[in-house]
Amino acid sequence: NVRRDDLPGVLKVLPALKNPTISPLSDPEWVAVNTIIEEADVRQSLPKLKAARAQGIVEYPLNKIVL
Repeated sequence: NVRRDDLPGVLKVLPALKNPTISPLSDPEWVAVNTIIEEADVRQSLPKLKAARAQGIVEYPLNKIVL
């Protein structure tokens, strides 16, 4: 999750398969950001996302991607 004001900074450092999904939250000042990134990129991406003020970051395994 990220405040709308901080979203450009998060998107700048967020690796994504194509483009992330941005969804509104119950607080209109916040959005949820969902994306797919390579497992090898997670460790180096987390500090960058935290520095860009992302919060509540969830990592879970992905079984398959159909392009």
